[in-house]
Amino acid sequence: MYRKIVAFLIIVFCTQFSAKANFDFNNNCIKAYQAIMQLKINEAKILILREKQQNPNNGIPVLLDNYVDYFTILTSESKADYDRLKKNRNIRLDLLEEQDSKSPYYLFAQAEINIQWALLQGKFQEYFSAALNLNRADDLLKENIEKFPNFLPNKKGAALINIVLGAVPSNLRGFLKTFGLSGDVQSGVRDLENLIISLPKSSYGFYRDEVIFFYALSETEAVKNKNNQQKIITQLALLNNQSLIKSYLQGYVSSKNFRNDDALTYLLGSPEGNQYKDFAAIDYLIGNAKVNKMDTDANVYLLKYIKEYRGLNFIKDAYLKLAYYHLLRGDKDKYQSYLKMVRSQGNILIEKDKQALREANDNVPNLDLLKARFFFDGGYYNKALLQLKNRNADSFKLARDKIELFYRLGRIYDESEKDSDALVNYQKAITLGKTSTYYFAANAALCMGAIFEARKDKAKARLYYNTAIDMKQHEYQNSIESKAKEGLKRVN
Repeated sequence: MYRKIVAFLIIVFCTQFSAKANFDFNNNCIKAYQAIMQLKINEAKILILREKQQNPNNGIPVLLDNYVDYFTILTSESKADYDRLKKNRNIRLDLLEEQDSKSPYYLFAQAEINIQWALLQGKFQEYFSAALNLNRADDLLKENIEKFPNFLPNKKGAALINIVLGAVPSNLRGFLKTFGLSGDVQSGVRDLENLIISLPKSSYGFYRDEVIFFYALSETEAVKNKNNQQKIITQLALLNNQSLIKSYLQGYVSSKNFRNDDALTYLLGSPEGNQYKDFAAIDYLIGNAKVNKMDTDANVYLLKYIKEYRGLNFIKDAYLKLAYYHLLRGDKDKYQSYLKMVRSQGNILIEKDKQALREANDNVPNLDLLKARFFFDGGYYNKALLQLKNRNADSFKLARDKIELFYRLGRIYDESEKDSDALVNYQKAITLGKTSTYYFAANAALCMGAIFEARKDKAKARLYYNTAIDMKQHEYQNSIESKAKEGLKRVN
């Protein structure tokens, strides 16, 4: 009898112990996770709450709560949301430390939370905190990989850290080296590609959509190889059609690769309904695409973005696009009115908004050049060329416009795969604009470097990458210089 009682107590004790600490990514958690990845945030919250009630000791809902915060801030870009929610990071890490330390999710979940907050901190320019959290995440994942080498999700976080550290602008790399941090974008992207293939063959297939999300952003923002656009779109097609993230990414990738009509098709076909998280960036992308196409309702989407967006970025740029929208329609009063908004509203945290402010304080743009610019941005190269067909440098009064004429022709010919014509016009832009504060000459040199790199002419590629670096005190200087230095690494 005594032995039976002891055995019973052992069973009860073990059951209670296991209930105190476990990670169970069960069907309910998977459904919540999938809802988050579709931006159905309220549905996800209901599922997470249900899991907490049914399995109060499961550690996975702690991680899912952080996903909710991450995508809430990522889509709103609201500093108020960020300041309100950032306290949750330490609370969740403390909760996770009380979970089952023998589970492969134990260190992994802590690393995930550190990565997500590092990405958000970087977005709000808290670079020191971001570096600390990436360093913590890196240490946690390395330990977890050593303990659980076959735990496939480890590779997701490791690849992302590699990409983020490799994509850091050159002016911040010295800072990261003090933490012993460095990365390789190409290596990280290859790891994500491999995961897209291997995850569905494992018990962690539910992670595929997130991997595709980061793969698409990394390829578009960090790799920036225009030849990869179709490959990215093919991967995005694997996402659930009810996903708002899918529509956004398809539109974003298409717009970045001068596929304006494709971008509009994807974005205007976005799923709608109260179940989805507000995502004002979609209206911004639609507004831009419609400006590129000269659509008459472009202003509707840009105004909607300004009205509904709660973040810090692209406000000045949206007002500038509205100003240009009215200028192209001959309404100079509204043009001037929106220029005032560019000067008084929004922030100058990102290059797009800094550039918008510079343009608002500059001379009125030439209409032919302006139309050519928008047509080019939309990938309508023939229309862009037609705007400049009968123009030469002598037909422009401003030095700015003379430089832009050759730069714009260079870009049109470059994207039309007419390299020889592109090089001639890029060189003219450099000759005219190498001492100006406009970005045209420096970016022309960068583009020439890329053309010669593609031709395997390393000597000339180095020459023009260095030419881009040597130009100073111009628009987009940090961005152009960083890209040129990356180019030099590839050809040295």
